[in-house]
Amino acid sequence: MAKIGLTEGFSLIPEGTHVFQITEVKYKEDFGKMEVTMQTATGQKHTERFSLLDKNGEVNTGAMNAFSYFAKTALNNFDLTEIDHEDLVGCFLRCEVTHEEVESNRTAGKMLKFVRLGEKEPCDGYDDDPPAAQAPTPKGKSAAKAEPKAAAGGKPKFDLDSLLG
Repeated sequence: MAKIGLTEGFSLIPEGTHVFQITEVKYKEDFGKMEVTMQTATGQKHTERFSLLDKNGEVNTGAMNAFSYFAKTALNNFDLTEIDHEDLVGCFLRCEVTHEEVESNRTAGKMLKFVRLGEKEPCDGYDDDPPAAQAPTPKGKSAAKAEPKAAAGGKPKFDLDSLLG
């Protein structure tokens, strides 16, 4: 009998602060549909979707505002007035990940979890530590300033007195 290798399977990106690299952007201009695929340093993927046009073919102002903020943050340039969607590929974003649990609209009583990206800020690349181990960074501060300094051996130093109070 042949053995079939298995993967670790699907898992939600844990809540907390994570760095994502934009790996692919699909844009269907005729329909105003944008899909931005991002990946963490550990290989977990997340897709942000934007419907830039409504069902009547008019600009969806809310989605356009959300996408504009997303794109300007990813490109770290808030003076932009337009972009080519491919400009986003390769950009990094640090985002606050939260989970939202909602009831399925297909199966009554079944709860579904969705990953939501909150606070977003541009960054230059993946952090040294795996994303799951990162604590949220204070707004406006770089992760390098907010994380503990690494001791010899690559492990972070912690002030045990401040942790225990």
